[in-house]
Amino acid sequence: MNELTLVAGVDEVGRGPLAGPVVTAAVILDPAFPIEGLADSKKLTEKKREALVPLIQQHALAWAMGRAEPQEIDEINILQASLLAMKRAVEALTIPPQHALVDGIHAPMLNCPVTTIIKGDQTEPAIAAASILAKVARDHEMQRMEVYYPGYGFAKHKGYPTKQHQEALMQLGPCDIHRHSFRPVQLAIKS
Repeated sequence: MNELTLVAGVDEVGRGPLAGPVVTAAVILDPAFPIEGLADSKKLTEKKREALVPLIQQHALAWAMGRAEPQEIDEINILQASLLAMKRAVEALTIPPQHALVDGIHAPMLNCPVTTIIKGDQTEPAIAAASILAKVARDHEMQRMEVYYPGYGFAKHKGYPTKQHQEALMQLGPCDIHRHSFRPVQLAIKS
């Protein structure tokens, strides 16, 4: 690819949780403004991720978010919902990319060529930037959900199947943002 090719990095966050949306981001970085410290969002501290978000948003040529709601996840499954959310993020970019680099092995259907890269968030700065935007946005949303759905501990575990979350799920039953197609949630419904 030559230097003028507009490449979007695309990543998702939230495939594993029992609650909340899957959130994606697409980022076209500006080669003239490299951003120091981009890395896989899971390998950065919360403070470092929070500091990188405004840098990405200010210096990227374009960035956009996408998502799929728990009800969509239940209807079409988590993989298809993740791909749909990625497609939504890319389609929301103000500059259409000429190529997309997607973290993982599954590619969404896009209007440009797509290259999937296993652990791409560790090797491709644009994918790392997307993973940071998606993780921070989803974490903030799950922290807000603690107010609407107290007792589950969403602010702490962000919907992931921790022991605390599964115990709360069994005690309180599922709430509106739980993924009813996920086994631990189904077990809580039956109990």
